[in-house]
Amino acid sequence: MTQASLGLAPAPGSLDATFAALRSDLLDGDVPRISTMRNYRFALLVYPPKDELALRGHTARLTADLSQRGWVVLTLSLQKLLLARIHARGDDFVRRLIERERRASAKGHDRALNVLREKLADLLEGPDGLAADIAAEVDAFAAAHPGQVDRTLVVLGRAGALYPFLRCSALLRHLDGRTHQIPVVLLYPGERHGDQGLSFMGVLSPDRDYRPRIYG
Repeated sequence: MTQASLGLAPAPGSLDATFAALRSDLLDGDVPRISTMRNYRFALLVYPPKDELALRGHTARLTADLSQRGWVVLTLSLQKLLLARIHARGDDFVRRLIERERRASAKGHDRALNVLREKLADLLEGPDGLAADIAAEVDAFAAAHPGQVDRTLVVLGRAGALYPFLRCSALLRHLDGRTHQIPVVLLYPGERHGDQGLSFMGVLSPDRDYRPRIYG
């Protein structure tokens, strides 16, 4: 049960308040207002990593609310998309990746992370990385729901499962121009620093290379 369901004003900075602001900007008016730029419909919803399970409940309720109002919602797991990319390389690739990570782990945690970062870079980064798979999913979804661009929402979740390899700001840059102007909300586990600074998982140094509107 949420504060909103009890008729109470959500506490500032809470997930209730964050989702209430997003819901308002999506539903109030003729077109979604999640961005101040007409041709850049991206937003980040920032939440504490410890609230992952609570976030999923809020996301499910938002999806149900939008669906009741005639919207269509595409929710994508970044974790599942990456795992699909890895398995598409074949069993030999997976076995070699695991074995190399094990050998590197014997020399230190940082060495193992660097090995994985090197091997996963081409699967994650650039216009032909994870952004390409997201764009393909959005293409198919848009084709299945023609004429509903202004009443469609794409939600990108499970970013925390890709820590510390994912660079959220770069991912959104490579998605720009490839989403049919459909509003896209990236669920961002981390901390906000000032107006635009974000620390992924609350661990990495704050990144201020963000254009999207930030909720939370």
